[in-house]
Amino acid sequence: MGEDGKIRVFLLDDHEVVRRGVRELLSVEDDVEVVGEAGTAAEALVRIPATRPDVAVLDVRLPDGSGIEVCREIRSRDDTVRCLMLTSFSDDEALFDAIVAGASGYALKAIRGSELLSAVRDVADGKSVLDPAATARVVERLRGGDGGAKGDERLARLTEQERRILDLIGEGLTNRQIGGRLHLAEKTIKNYVSGLLSKLGMQRRSQAAAFVARMQAEKQ
Repeated sequence: MGEDGKIRVFLLDDHEVVRRGVRELLSVEDDVEVVGEAGTAAEALVRIPATRPDVAVLDVRLPDGSGIEVCREIRSRDDTVRCLMLTSFSDDEALFDAIVAGASGYALKAIRGSELLSAVRDVADGKSVLDPAATARVVERLRGGDGGAKGDERLARLTEQERRILDLIGEGLTNRQIGGRLHLAEKTIKNYVSGLLSKLGMQRRSQAAAFVARMQAEKQ
């Protein structure tokens, strides 16, 4: 929070009208202050560290990248910044990617103004805000995914260190956070992640996190 006790919010959306509407919605609240905004991922990566917000409200789809990538990068630098993803599309893959990137919330732009305000306050308070219906679909997909013997077979290819890093990916930690936990350089962790993804036959970090979630679901 700022010295005045207000929740400091940064807005990222490539549509100026959307940014203006969200800014006006938030700015009239006594406990919220919009400290900056951007229309591209590149701008956000420069301005968010400079403004040090409590909450970054990030559009998922951007002309030069993704709000999810911005979330991952910002939180790898400063995990005190909490990210609330805002999107026009109900996309299960994007939802899971957002969770893996460390986002605290994920909501559709069809959300009511009062609900968005509540989401910003909840995220600032350290709570998780995820669309229940979308989250349920992701969990259902994970429970129905491949695991069992095939999963055990792939796990056997990993070294003990790779297994530890895979578990931490499943917890949603960034490379920097994993490096801090294991006392290794961030670049070293990046190399480990590339290697374990290759051994597991996966392309993306979110697939590894889903793999861990499936294994945990099977144990329950």
